[in-house]
Parts: sequence; C-alpha cells; structure tokens
Amino acid sequence: MKFLLVFDFDHTIIDDNSDTWIVKCAPEKKLPNELRNSYRSGHWTDYMGRVFAYLGSRGVREDEMRRTMRAVPFTPGMVDLLGFIGKNKEFFDCIIISDSNTVFIDWILRAADFHKVFDEVFTNPAAFTSTGYLTVQNFHTHHCAKCPKNLCKRKVLEEFLDKKLEQGASYTQIVYIGDGGNDLCPVTFLKKGDTAMPRQGYTLEKKISQLSQDLSPVECSVLVWSSGVEIMSYLKLLLKE
Repeated sequence: MKFLLVFDFDHTIIDDNSDTWIVKCAPEKKLPNELRNSYRSGHWTDYMGRVFAYLGSRGVREDEMRRTMRAVPFTPGMVDLLGFIGKNKEFFDCIIISDSNTVFIDWILRAADFHKVFDEVFTNPAAFTSTGYLTVQNFHTHHCAKCPKNLCKRKVLEEFLDKKLEQGASYTQIVYIGDGGNDLCPVTFLKKGDTAMPRQGYTLEKKISQLSQDLSPVECSVLVWSSGVEIMSYLKLLLKE
C-alpha cells in the first residue's frame, strides 16, 4: 500500500511565487517597465530567462540570490506536513511538478532540510554560467494545447507513472496538491479513487468548480485546503484505512 503525493511548488509548498520573489534582488527591488511588459502568455520561462539576464547585468550574483530565496516563507502548515511525510516515507512517494526551476527549489528545500522528503523534482532546468549569470531552459516539449509551452504537468505525471509501472510499482491513490491554472490538466487525468487538493481561493479551485458548473466535473474526489495541517489530517485518515 503506497500513496503518490504530487505537489506544485509556488503558492503551494511556498507561500509566494519564487520567480517573482527573486525580483527583490533587483536594483530598487523592481524590474524596468520594458522588461516587465515583454512577457507573452504561455512563454513564462523565456521571460524569466530575460529577468535573470537583467539581474546578472546589474551585478546580482549567486550568493545574493541564494540568500534572498531562502527567505521565502512556507505556506501555513506546510512545515508540519512535510515533517509528517518525511517520517512516513514508507507509505508515501512524493514528487514536485513545478514551473519554477531546479536552482530555486533546491535552495529552498535544502535550507529547510526537506530535500529528502521528495523522490523527484520535475521543473525547468537552471544553472549558473561561468560568468555568474543564472540561465533557465524549458522542461520539455509537448503537444498539449491547454498548457504553457515549456511544461505540461499531465505529461510529466503520465510518464512518471508509466516508468513506475515498468518497475512493477503502482499506487493505491494519487493525491495532487496545487493551486494554479496549470495544475488543472494533471487533475483532469486523475481517476475515481484519486484526490485533488486545490488551495482555497486560488485558480485551481475556481477552475475545478467551473468544470462542475459546466456539467463536466473531474473524476477524482476534490478536497479544498487552506493549510498544510488540513492536508496532513487527510493523509492520516488514509493511513488509518
């Protein structure tokens, strides 16, 4: 009996957006208007590449970025939840699928000693160049019309489960914990015995609710949360069953 926990990162594990949080490193803690206005819908990673290039050109280096990122607050109750999962790893496989990047997620999880809770992290690859600039690439290519061009979370989840099946592993239940519009695609992939946990008041909850109103509800159970403690209560119930 094993459960798969799938987490988003921004506004789910942490209580902010890691990509916008890094702007605190910029001169006067803001970006020039022409850079801010250069974002095109569905091309967030390309935009962040330009933001990182700008920060590099203004002399912002790795140490300062790391210090800034480590100050991001965790979402209420998330520290308790991740501590609980860490103590019960024999029951839970735990992955992150996020539109952030490898560098930011690694810094934040390691600083809080939560990196061992997660079996795998699927996010946009980032690295520092020899000149000290942070660069980021798209996670993969896909053909899903609903998702941003760099990441379809449903495709990531499907490929992860296929790989696990090849290794002879399957899950009693998948629990998907997220908040954003790009979490809807993987949630629509979940089956009757699975559970989607959208964060209260955020886009994912609204989109799931809209599907019900349109009479095309998701197949899985839906449990709304506002604190990691509520997620932990649900996981404790699963272990009792």
